[in-house]
Amino acid sequence: MTARGRCEGGDVALAAPGPGGAQAAAADSPALDARPGRAEAAEATALEALRVPDALSARVPAEQRGAGRDDVRLLVSRGRAVTHHAFRELPEQLRAGDVLVVNTSMTLPAAVNGRVGGERVVVHFSTRGADGRWAVELRAPRGAGVTGPRPGGPAGAVVRLPGGRALVLEEPLGPAAGARLWWARAPERVPEMLRRYGRPIRYGYTDRDQPLSAYRTVFAVDSPDGSGSAEMPSAARPFTVPLVAELVRRGVLFAPLSLHTGVASAEAHEPPYPERFAVPAATAWLVNAVRAAGSGRVVAVGTTAVRALESAVGADGVVRPAEGWTDLVVTPRRGVRVVDGLLTGLHEPQASHLLMLEAVAGREALRRGYEAALQERYLWHEFGDVHLVLPDEERNAPDCFSNEW
Repeated sequence: MTARGRCEGGDVALAAPGPGGAQAAAADSPALDARPGRAEAAEATALEALRVPDALSARVPAEQRGAGRDDVRLLVSRGRAVTHHAFRELPEQLRAGDVLVVNTSMTLPAAVNGRVGGERVVVHFSTRGADGRWAVELRAPRGAGVTGPRPGGPAGAVVRLPGGRALVLEEPLGPAAGARLWWARAPERVPEMLRRYGRPIRYGYTDRDQPLSAYRTVFAVDSPDGSGSAEMPSAARPFTVPLVAELVRRGVLFAPLSLHTGVASAEAHEPPYPERFAVPAATAWLVNAVRAAGSGRVVAVGTTAVRALESAVGADGVVRPAEGWTDLVVTPRRGVRVVDGLLTGLHEPQASHLLMLEAVAGREALRRGYEAALQERYLWHEFGDVHLVLPDEERNAPDCFSNEW
């Protein structure tokens, strides 16, 4: 563990909105043109020169490497200054009146074996649509529990599933050429089928399959209709009940919301697809109150929390209750309206999530943070270390980057 405290120097478019607030949030927002175009896609490569060695991929959960879920490192960026901590020191990095916005979506066992004719496939169930269909990705099994990319489609293809069930591919999400995700007419009670036959989605950098509990956070709650996330909202994974209790004791507030994450692309770092979200009235009220008081900071736990919360705020900066579907892609050009800070994992240098981090932290702060993470050999991915991005409020702090790397 690195020594404690050492210094290293789109907009909103909602489809199928829920009652009230979602429409209000959308009405104050420009048309959806904030998805990264060519110019902003180039900005997303600000860290492209960085290379993350395979040895820095977290291959097993923290509790299998050390003393518990919270036995990970915490990289803290305050403006351009970077410090290194244990995650258990998070309460010391926050202050009374800060609010942590957390995603309560439950991770589903979203990977199921299937067959298309005589071909074995793995079906990743991504998102349930408003019409009852599911967005799915078909993957090719590669052995040892991991999968590789497979062309989607064709339309009309029947995928045989366990228990005599089947789904039918109907149309791609987005352009047909090379479409990864397809809308499929699925059997009834998909969540029930996943509970019986599914397993967590796993990527090739992990060593082995893990139980579903390893992919669920302390904040996760069951959804009444069985909905959940195809992939874990992993920024919250290191939190434990004792740590949450300590944060509450120190006066840190918690504001829950939900965003059901779809299947990310393991090979192509594409912008996120529309996802279902809900920002309850109590969370909207609390965030607005903290901002009005001016003494606390709104810190999102994970990029999913940023996407959901920023989808519920109008151009006037007021958060309103909202639910439905969000196409929002947070970029440096769009910026953030209510989020002051972000707790997140470490992302691949080409990942589209880095556009969001740059919107919160700024390009130079992001670059310095990631260079420090590589130098100090932080661990990447969902079982890895975490990065806390806070605004620069230490105007008299020394320049920790006055020396060359």
